[in-house]
Amino acid sequence: MECDSCANYVYDEEDESYSCMVNLDEDEMYHFLTRKSKACPYYRSDDEYKVVRHQM
Repeated sequence: MECDSCANYVYDEEDESYSCMVNLDEDEMYHFLTRKSKACPYYRSDDEYKVVRHQM
């Protein structure tokens, strides 16, 4: 997983650490943790210019 470049991976100043901000219920968390694929279904690029570069 590439959490470092994910928009959902944010720094918490209170804990002084990074964490994923996707809110999952119990069932979603189970499926997320037991999935066979390494790709995160909640990954969202933090690259603001990705769309602009794609249009060029």
